Amino acid sequence: MLFRLFLLLNLLLLNLYACKNGYFSCVAKTKDSKTIQNDSLSIPIKGDKRLVYSKKIPNAKILKHDPFLNLYIIKDKKHFKYPFDINMRLQLGSAVVTDKTFKEGKVLKEQVGLNTLGTYSAKIKTPALITSSCCALEGILTPNGFIDKYYLNRFINAKSADYGDIGIRVQDAGKCIKVIASNPYLKNNPLKRGDCILAFDGKKVYSSAHLMRQILFSKVGSKHTIKIKRDGKVYTFNVVANKRTGGGEISDTFLEFRGIFFNKKLYIVGLNQYFKDYGMKLGDRLVQVNGVRVKNQDELREYIENFKDFSSLLFERNNFQFFVNIK
Repeated sequence: MLFRLFLLLNLLLLNLYACKNGYFSCVAKTKDSKTIQNDSLSIPIKGDKRLVYSKKIPNAKILKHDPFLNLYIIKDKKHFKYPFDINMRLQLGSAVVTDKTFKEGKVLKEQVGLNTLGTYSAKIKTPALITSSCCALEGILTPNGFIDKYYLNRFINAKSADYGDIGIRVQDAGKCIKVIASNPYLKNNPLKRGDCILAFDGKKVYSSAHLMRQILFSKVGSKHTIKIKRDGKVYTFNVVANKRTGGGEISDTFLEFRGIFFNKKLYIVGLNQYFKDYGMKLGDRLVQVNGVRVKNQDELREYIENFKDFSSLLFERNNFQFFVNIK
C-alpha cells in the first residue's frame, strides 16, 4: 500500500514539475510538427515515420495500413526531431489537444473493439490528439469517438495490421459480458447470442473493452479457450482466432467473412471473385434477408445469424430484383 502511494506521489510530481508548461507545450508541439492537416492527423513517431489518421489515402510512402480504423504508417521525409510516443504508463490526467488550444477532460467510455470507439468528456474540433501533460499520446479523437492508445500502440509495433476474430460481438450488460451477435458462417462456431462470457484463456474477464482487445490482438490461427454461461449452465469451448474481415470503417454484417461488403445503405461496395460468379455486381442493393426487409447493417446482422445452413438474399439492380443463396 505504501509503495503504491509512493508511486502515485512520484507520478504526480512528474506531471506537475517534469513536464514544463504542460498542455501549452503540447499545443506548440502539435503546431510545430504540422500534425493536424485539415481533416487528418499526421503524427511524428519514433524513427522516420508518422502515424496518420485519414479517410483519404495519404500522398506518401505507406508502410502499413489499418482499413478498420483509417490508420496508416508513412515515411516521414522531413523527420521531426521530437516525436510523440504512446503513453503506456499510469496517467493521472489528460486533455484533447489541437494546434491552437487544449481542453482537459477524462475518458467516459472505453473503446469496445472496432465498432464502438471511446467517449471523451471534453468537446473540441476533430480530429485532435488526446495527450498527457508530458505530450505522450493517450489516443486520437475522431468525429466518431476516440481511438484508444492500446490500438495505436499495437498498430505501430505489430508486424501485421490484421486482427483476430472468434466470431462474436459483445457488450457490457450489468455483471455480464454479453454476446450480442454471433457469426453463422464461422465453421464450428460454438457461441450464441445471449451467452455470458466468464473467462478467456483461463482468466476472468471484467469488461467488453478488455475482452475485445484480447480477441482482436490475438494472432490469426492461435488457439484459445472461452468460458461462458448459457441457460444457467457453464460451458468451456476451444476456439481458433480467424482473420477479422469487418468492423470500424468496414461493414460488419458477417457477410464480409464470405466476401461481400456493404455501405451504410446496404449497397455492395466490395465483392470477392467467388461471388462475381453469382451474378452480383458492385452497386447492387440488398433488400431482404431470409424474407425479412432490412434497412441497415445492424438489422442485416441480426436476421442473418439465425440461419446457419444458408441465407437467402434479395438484391435490387435498376428496378430488377433477384435472389442469391449463401451457404
